[in-house]
Amino acid sequence: VQLQASGGGLVQPGGSLRLSCAASGISLIYYRIGWFRQAPGKEREGVSCTSSEDGSTSYLDSVKGRFTISRDDAKNMAYLQMKSLRPEDTGVYYCATECVDYGLGYWGQGTEVTVSS
Repeated sequence: VQLQASGGGLVQPGGSLRLSCAASGISLIYYRIGWFRQAPGKEREGVSCTSSEDGSTSYLDSVKGRFTISRDDAKNMAYLQMKSLRPEDTGVYYCATECVDYGLGYWGQGTEVTVSS
């Protein structure tokens, strides 16, 4: 089983990035999908989650209105569209098959996002 997050990079404040999460070895259709991030020197935090049951979504307050989580179960992919990026969005972003960091789901290796001018 492997989850691979990609799409990170260096972007200026106000810019956009789209992160992708590719799964192999499992069918994401059966799983919740969470995006997490860990900023330098800080604990990992949940950013967004999408349910496998009803497609409901949730977001960290600081990203509401700027980030959008989505999934394409036919492609076994999940995405995090990030707009109006801020320096405080900088960190390593992970996708996982859980929405709370219990460490019980499958986790990708992360992709680094740097928001800086």
